[in-house]
Amino acid sequence: MKLAFTTLGCPKWDLETIVSKAVEYGYDGVDFRGYLGEMEIYRLPEFSTDIENTKKKFKDASLEIPCFSSSIRLFTTSEAELEGFLDELNQYALLCKEFNTPYIRVFGGKIEDTPRQDAINIVADNLRKMLKIAEEYQVSLLLETHDDWTNCEYVEEVLKQAKSNYFHVLWDVHHPYRTVNESPELTWKTLGKSIKYTHWKDSYITDDTKRGYQLCLLGEGDIPLERMYRILKDKGYSGYFTLEWEKKWWPDIEEPEIAFRQYTTFMNTVAGEAVK
Repeated sequence: MKLAFTTLGCPKWDLETIVSKAVEYGYDGVDFRGYLGEMEIYRLPEFSTDIENTKKKFKDASLEIPCFSSSIRLFTTSEAELEGFLDELNQYALLCKEFNTPYIRVFGGKIEDTPRQDAINIVADNLRKMLKIAEEYQVSLLLETHDDWTNCEYVEEVLKQAKSNYFHVLWDVHHPYRTVNESPELTWKTLGKSIKYTHWKDSYITDDTKRGYQLCLLGEGDIPLERMYRILKDKGYSGYFTLEWEKKWWPDIEEPEIAFRQYTTFMNTVAGEAVK
């Protein structure tokens, strides 16, 4: 079982802390979603002018960067915005080449009042342009089950339109179950062949937050995480199990020193129970 965390969960950690804590807590990789306040990390020296030093830190620690989590959205009707996303994709694709990273996470994006089929067509058109870059750099785009593309049938339709070996699915195990009441069995049945990467979080229902749920340490909520794990392992999933601790967006949840250590303990326990 390969474990990683996204840097969304440690917005105040510098590179040395990220690497040292990943090793201390038993992680295999780090998924970059921002660094010290800059969401698009390719703008920073650590991933441009000083990239060789960053590569050395990860190599010396035997850590991978399994995915770069971008801000790219597939749905946009603005040519200028699309050009910006294509440039961003180029930048992340270059980083993938430097770090031998196979995946770039992308969002579907909010479609507002656009009819669903129209939105799918727009996404398919934009995706064709993005996939030319992905193919050039031999890197795959991962569409996360998120925002207006949480339902498995919507993601499935985009997959059918794309028909590409460079376009797959990131199953955020939380969102479909929590926000659209989709069973993990249905998610896997519909998208399983395309799921190459996963995000993990837990929550419970409450009226005290705008979203109607509260994020919590894994195992303290009611997301059926053990069930989801068993589905993945029974079906031969061999990708990463990545903690997406949303400290950046939920500043009141536990500090990464607590959450990151707890995650490896929880997942190792779940893995042990699954083989009994």
